[in-house]
Amino acid sequence: MSETKGLEGVTAGNTSICTVGKEGDDLKYRGYSIIDLSNHALFEEVAYLLLHKKLPTQAELDSFLEKLHSVRGLSQSTQTALKALPKDAHPMDVLRTGVSILGCEYPETDDNTWEVAHRLLANLPEMVLTWHAHHNPVDSTSSNETSIAGCFLEKLLGKPVLDEDRASMNCSLILYAEHGFNASTFACRVTTATLSDMYSAVCSGIGTLKGPLHGGANEKAMEMIKQFTSVDQAVAFINDALEKKIKIMGFGHRVYKIKDPRSDFMKNYTKRLAERLGDNMYFDISVAIEKTMKEKKGMFPNVDFYAAAFYYYLGIPIPLYTPIFAISRVSGWIAHIFEQRENNRLIRPKAEYVGPESQTFIPISERN
Repeated sequence: MSETKGLEGVTAGNTSICTVGKEGDDLKYRGYSIIDLSNHALFEEVAYLLLHKKLPTQAELDSFLEKLHSVRGLSQSTQTALKALPKDAHPMDVLRTGVSILGCEYPETDDNTWEVAHRLLANLPEMVLTWHAHHNPVDSTSSNETSIAGCFLEKLLGKPVLDEDRASMNCSLILYAEHGFNASTFACRVTTATLSDMYSAVCSGIGTLKGPLHGGANEKAMEMIKQFTSVDQAVAFINDALEKKIKIMGFGHRVYKIKDPRSDFMKNYTKRLAERLGDNMYFDISVAIEKTMKEKKGMFPNVDFYAAAFYYYLGIPIPLYTPIFAISRVSGWIAHIFEQRENNRLIRPKAEYVGPESQTFIPISERN
């Protein structure tokens, strides 16, 4: 058997949820183009589509929003536990802990699966906000915003949200919501295939998403961008890094071969936000890095690259970038959990053994 690193090119199952790069540079959620969804839909509409296999009517969307609102909010004991976590903890560890606590308080049963799904979708933002606000107090920690995007921004920043910022944040959540059998989603499906509960599967997704080769790429991209004070400095750094074969985070993709269709959205939103703030430095640096990577390596930016500067301009702390990814992607995770359960079989691939052949056991007293 020939070696296939990272299961690249291996079909691991069937799905009706999403297609990634089927036509080279496209992304569709249940047949709907990410371009149409990002231009016209609310994130909650997209979450409904992923979970219920259809776009909602206005009445269905209103009911869905009401359900999310009715279960939004953490118990006092959960808040106390999250606030007790260290200030320097990684927010993804906070999320993982919060989901585990929620699973203890509201265990999944055969009768409450949809309520569990709603609680997870509504409360991942609450978990990271509760912990963050405890260590970084703001003037207001409540919100009258009905959308997940607006509520997150208002509670995080402690001030009313501009319509254009709510809209752009909403778009970023849509772009991150689902992406086929990516690492974190596949981890969720593997856990689900053992007949474990939804909370355990989502914890698997969070742990996988935390890695810098998956969800953590946006954090690493901004940490890189933030060290530069000019375009020339950034270009010189990238050229030197490429000569030393150092990986530049936020570029390339395992599936897309032409471009990441999500990247243009994030680039445009970042440009508009930078111009409104009168601070183009990080946007200009990002554009220069993109140009250099294309000229020198023929590589295109993925969604994480411009999302980095976009979130930074919005005033979101860098450690919260990956949790935002999780707040969105949990909608896709849950859709895949449901799909895995519909026609379940334990996921147990074979491995090609490459170790030593049969060996003779040597008593410990005779070993050198």
